[in-house]
Amino acid sequence: MNPLAATRRRIDGWFLSRRPPSDTLALTQRNVYIVPTPAGWMLAATLLVLLVASINYQLNLGYLLTFMLAGCVAVGMHVSHATLRGLSMHLMPPEPQYAGSAAVFRVVLHNARRSARYGIGLAVRGSGHWAWCDVPAQGSETVEIAFQPARRGLHAVPPLTAETRFPLGAFRVWTVWRPASSLLVYPAPEPHPPALPAGEPLAGDASASVARAASAGEYDGVRAYRRGDPLKLVVWKKAARAQAAGSDELFSRDTQQAQRQQLWLDAQTAGLPDLEARISRLCAWVLMADRLGVDYGLRVAGQQVPPAQGEAHRRRCLEVLATCA
Repeated sequence: MNPLAATRRRIDGWFLSRRPPSDTLALTQRNVYIVPTPAGWMLAATLLVLLVASINYQLNLGYLLTFMLAGCVAVGMHVSHATLRGLSMHLMPPEPQYAGSAAVFRVVLHNARRSARYGIGLAVRGSGHWAWCDVPAQGSETVEIAFQPARRGLHAVPPLTAETRFPLGAFRVWTVWRPASSLLVYPAPEPHPPALPAGEPLAGDASASVARAASAGEYDGVRAYRRGDPLKLVVWKKAARAQAAGSDELFSRDTQQAQRQQLWLDAQTAGLPDLEARISRLCAWVLMADRLGVDYGLRVAGQQVPPAQGEAHRRRCLEVLATCA
């Protein structure tokens, strides 16, 4: 292990531990830092050479040029620091994402002063991928920052960095922000999952036969539309997909079949030895059952979600799959 890298990580961890996590940050002189950039060090060396040459050759115009440039640098340092100082940042609650896809953090920058702030960049600390913006006077600007989580689960939002080098590029003004929000990462669904598993008969219903999937992605609780079926039984999502494919066929829920059968998505019936592969298949089945509009339950890792349907139920099942061990 590189001792320098280990020391740097310890210092970095100590520095971050001193930043209290919060989804809102107001930038003041206590949390905004400024250092010269490589161009700034080169400018300082140039000013030193000009000063030495002016002293050596007694050049009055050399003194004038040297001190005029030094004054511009001093003003630029003040303007650069003031570009971040007084700015407030607010992190919007991040939306859940699927593993393998980039999560997007939305940060709202608020500028209360009467002049605009230019050249402000935000990035996940250490990523090097910057999103730049200008914040209007007495206005707000939303910046989107991309981040790709390593795996499924509940992840803390990584530390963010805000930076500016406006106006001369001679100074880097920056701050570090530790948001308090967490990001939920769903498992990646299996690309080509098999058909939904067979339904299970309800307790006490010995006469109910086991329902089989008629085709890939189709459950027996959905049947072809019959004249006289009430509109509330029509599966409109499936009808919309059929219409997009050029068919006018309608589908209805089979209420008698639904009364005799329950669709359970169980990790034991996923048919794969690897846990992550089973969870990926269950995720694909949850999305498939939700598209069909059927009631479904979930059993995985000792947890059980009773059969239901709808957006809230789908999110609950995906959350269980994301956080199960």
